[in-house]
Amino acid sequence: MPLLAKHHPGWGPRHPLPAAIAALTLLSGCIGDPQAARLGIGQGLGPNDTPQPGSFTEQGVVTSGLIDSLRSRRSVIEGNGPFTAVADSVIAASAGTAVAELRIARLRAEARSKNWLPSIGPAVNLASLGSVLASMVLEQTIFDNGRNKAERDFAAADVEVAAVVLAQDMNDRVYEGLSYYIESELAREQSAVAGAAVDRLREYDRVVGVRTAGGLSDRSEAQIIRQKLTEMQSTFASDQAAVNAALASLNAISATSGTVGRGLQAVGSDAGTEPLSVLIARGDGARTIAAAKIARAGLLPGVSARATLDDSGDVASGLTLGTDSLIGLGLGADLAALGAAEDLSDRRIAEASMDARRDIVTLEQQIEALQIRERDGAQVLSQTKINLDLFAEQYQVGRRTLLELVSQDESYARLAREHGALKYEIALRQLQIARVRGQLVDGARL
Repeated sequence: MPLLAKHHPGWGPRHPLPAAIAALTLLSGCIGDPQAARLGIGQGLGPNDTPQPGSFTEQGVVTSGLIDSLRSRRSVIEGNGPFTAVADSVIAASAGTAVAELRIARLRAEARSKNWLPSIGPAVNLASLGSVLASMVLEQTIFDNGRNKAERDFAAADVEVAAVVLAQDMNDRVYEGLSYYIESELAREQSAVAGAAVDRLREYDRVVGVRTAGGLSDRSEAQIIRQKLTEMQSTFASDQAAVNAALASLNAISATSGTVGRGLQAVGSDAGTEPLSVLIARGDGARTIAAAKIARAGLLPGVSARATLDDSGDVASGLTLGTDSLIGLGLGADLAALGAAEDLSDRRIAEASMDARRDIVTLEQQIEALQIRERDGAQVLSQTKINLDLFAEQYQVGRRTLLELVSQDESYARLAREHGALKYEIALRQLQIARVRGQLVDGARL
């Protein structure tokens, strides 16, 4: 609903500037007037306002408590060791899309941070066939039902979400690299057990060959031992292949290739750190609320001031009243639906928190069960080794057959492989908990 009026002819082609200056003065006065602010006119932060969480500084930089909390996070990988070397190498090689998305979100936020300023641009209208009217339009929002502020809130929340997504991406990449390293170390340890078993079975095969040649053993005994030797050799080859495959995968996502160390490294825990999925839910919730406020502002009438300079030098200025769409009978229901955005956001945050907590509790229970198995398995493995040595002594004096000794040796190798895998499974679950909480990378490195 335009309310424009053309100015005095004296402000025509030779004097268009005074009218434009007067319009700007009027607009600026409306924005800066404290009474107008109390009425909701010019809602949003000006360049000198104190920044709040999720808002902007006067340079257009987003200030956010959420981003500050990300920066203050510390990795739970303790000290210097193979885990630290793997994490550093993976971070150095990271070139994910999350970095570009964060940069784009920052640029959008910087653009939105200036939306309280007047906008200016050309306007071209087709007056009649073959006749075009061109003009320059200067427009300033006076009362927008909080739309400009909501747009800035949305842009700030967009940056927050992009920052959390970047943190999640980096934690996922570091976890992926560490999982490859753990797989290689597990396969390496198991290959050592299989290799030792192969050496013992070769000796048994040599002995049974001598006994068969001397008529002390039949060929069936030699065939059984040869079959077990072949199976263990196949297991050993599979372990070696698993080591090479895991290291190749690790090298593919690392800045450097080659040896990063051996063994495991301590992984700490900080139960007070909020999981990244909850932070993403908070950022998404802020965006949802801001989007609802933008939509609500579009349903209600707003007021803007406009000054137009046409091609003949005439200046017209006035107020414009209007909405993004026509007001219908369902306006009340639309506003009620948009008003439920905050409740929806709270529910999503609570759900994300519950899901993350459930995942962490499940992993903690698995770690506890694995630690019990490791403790009990160590006793079983020790007893099995004692039995193996006893069987070897009894075989030497003829109280045990070679097949009994081989069977005991096979049981010991199987238990040693299973028990050796437990500490790697525990470490992997500890890293999974750290990934859920976003504690595999120092926030300052993001």
